[in-house]
Amino acid sequence: MSGVIQGFGVIAAIVLIGYLLGRTGALGSSGREALTKLSFYVGTPALLLKMLSESDVSVIFSIPLLVTALSTFAAAGLFVLVGLVRRWNIRRTAIGALCSSYVNAGNLGIPIAVYVLGDATLVAPVMLFQLLVMTPIGLTVIDYAQAGERSSAWLRVLAPFRNPIVICSLIGVALSLGGWRIPAPVLEPITLLGHLSVPTVLLAFGISLHGSALPAGGAERWPVLLSVGLKSVVHPLIAWAIGAGLFGLEGASLFAAVVISALPAAQNLFVYASRYNVGVRLARESILLSTILSVPVLFTVTALLG
Repeated sequence: MSGVIQGFGVIAAIVLIGYLLGRTGALGSSGREALTKLSFYVGTPALLLKMLSESDVSVIFSIPLLVTALSTFAAAGLFVLVGLVRRWNIRRTAIGALCSSYVNAGNLGIPIAVYVLGDATLVAPVMLFQLLVMTPIGLTVIDYAQAGERSSAWLRVLAPFRNPIVICSLIGVALSLGGWRIPAPVLEPITLLGHLSVPTVLLAFGISLHGSALPAGGAERWPVLLSVGLKSVVHPLIAWAIGAGLFGLEGASLFAAVVISALPAAQNLFVYASRYNVGVRLARESILLSTILSVPVLFTVTALLG
């Protein structure tokens, strides 16, 4: 389980630095906002453009990924169902649904895939699925609902296509499908900017922890507990049930599907929440608690199926 320890160690170290920056006020009162905007408008779009343009999008068509996709939609759908019953805000519900189902396939998924599953390529289809399907759906719902509060139907339809993450994802997919490669002189600065994505997210997350209340308290208690329960427990259980019961997976394939589904909520969801100023506390606390709970969950899954 050295992959679990390594992955969590890297994340914890950078988040701690962010917390110290927030505590000392080194970046000023707008430091967190600047970092989240930098990630949303520059780092993440550049990273997605590079990754998707160089990827083989056909790898998303596989039985193990279908298990992950179905369990992801199921976990997100359960949060949406509760949100509809409780009449929660649409945009806030979208953030909660993502926190219930969108796994940390990058900074945690890759080392865990290497050291626990023995194959880093196992996490690549999941990353593509989330980038090509989950992110556009979630951000489109948030954009559409936000635009609908103040704009015409035409502007509501166009809202997602003003989003830099969606735009760069579509360009990357188009390049991949067309077999085109970004010229090296252009790719180099894109790659360099893409390296900003993960550290700026983690630093901003760390800054947000300074002065925040204890998690799962106040008005966000039940949405946070619901999203954490769905992400940490229900999501991997659904993946196991679908994989073993519906598709007859067993051994390494079933183990990989469940381990990936047991990963905690991804940190970039905090950037989305901060950028749209909706569900920020819900995202922050869901990510924090699901990351903490994922340690015993991953050890349990490994003990039972590994």
